[in-house]
Amino acid sequence: MDSSLLQRITIEPGKRSGKPCIRGLRITVSDVLEYLAAGMTEIEIVADFPELERDDIRACLAFAAERERRLLESVA
Repeated sequence: MDSSLLQRITIEPGKRSGKPCIRGLRITVSDVLEYLAAGMTEIEIVADFPELERDDIRACLAFAAERERRLLESVA
C-alpha cells in the first residue's frame, strides 16, 4: 500500500467531531465511502467536490482497508 495516500487523511479533534477527513477539508472518509457505496464513480465525486483529487478517493479506500486489517489483527 502506498503510505503517501494515507498521509492525505487527517484527524483533527475540532473538525467534524474528530472524524478522519481528507487533507484537512471538511469532507470525511466515511462521506466518500458512502458515495462510492451508492454507486458514484471517482469522476462524479470529483465533479461534485472539485476540491478533491482522485488520489483523495484512493486514500479513503486505503484508509478503510488499513482500518479493517488492524481490526482483524486485534481479534486474532
